[in-house]
Amino acid sequence: MRELRTSMERVLTEGDTDVMPLVRYDIGDPEKPGTFTERYWTAVNVPLLGPDGRVAWVVNRVEEVTAYLRQLRATDAAAARSPAVQVEAAEAELFARAQDLEEANRRLRTTRAHARRSAAATRTQLHEQRQIMADTSHDLRGPLTGLQTRLQLALADPESDTREVLQAALQDAERLGDVVSDLLELARLESGQPVNTEPVDLSALAETELARCDPDSVVITEITPHVSIDGSANRLTRLFGNLLVNADRHAENQIEVKVGACDGEALVEVIDDGPGIPEQEREAVFQRFYRRPDARRSDPGGTGLGLPIARQVARAHHGDLVITDPPTGYRSGTRLALRLPLRPTPRS
Repeated sequence: MRELRTSMERVLTEGDTDVMPLVRYDIGDPEKPGTFTERYWTAVNVPLLGPDGRVAWVVNRVEEVTAYLRQLRATDAAAARSPAVQVEAAEAELFARAQDLEEANRRLRTTRAHARRSAAATRTQLHEQRQIMADTSHDLRGPLTGLQTRLQLALADPESDTREVLQAALQDAERLGDVVSDLLELARLESGQPVNTEPVDLSALAETELARCDPDSVVITEITPHVSIDGSANRLTRLFGNLLVNADRHAENQIEVKVGACDGEALVEVIDDGPGIPEQEREAVFQRFYRRPDARRSDPGGTGLGLPIARQVARAHHGDLVITDPPTGYRSGTRLALRLPLRPTPRS
């Protein structure tokens, strides 16, 4: 019964016909309780599809082959000197052919499952590529349109301020360059190419980047010295800079930066006291070009690629970047938590 249930569940799951191997299932004798007669069966389970294309029913067709085996035994017993040996050989051959059929069905199911997975992965990849192209076109259209409009107005008005027009055109061109650079960086990260690593002191990197940038908010730091990892200093610098820029964009008054180690991992936290990000949107902000309304208002020129690049850099270093609730004491805000494997300590 267990084999029959497994076969039917396979039909429901895969939507394909399943041929069971030859099975022995003895039947009780109603006139002699506790006595069973030897019976052999073959079974085929066939899916019956509904209007929606899904399996609505399973047709179970069972055929008893006990008579065939008995006849085979009787014929061989009468015609051969060693009937028992020949009958056993015939039964073994019948069982072997049934097992071959079951193995062929198993391989066919595996092949079909692999084909379905490959088709699903291809559809997903195609959808993602189309979405990326649509998002890229949308994000490039703004500065391109602005650049084109400014040049058309300058040509139509000979008395326009050439320097002002060129300055505005330069800003549009710089924004285009930023978007293209970010897209190229994402493409490199998502290609899965290995990262060239070197020893990096995350504590020193954070202090250097904090000294270089000039955020509008008050910055509070809690940095443990000499937290070292193996990684790309350039990419980690960009990651940390993206986290600072994002926090400064949303903060009301304060940014808190922590660098330390926990459970064998380097932990970097960048916390702001801004409005925060709803839990249902915390994964969406890591998608290309996704920008919440408050981000568009506070920084109309942003590309929406900073956090996606930061997460890809983290994962290229065998770590991750997530958004969590702010710590106790914050009425609202966002905490970006970066975890990376610590650099192994050399043995003395």
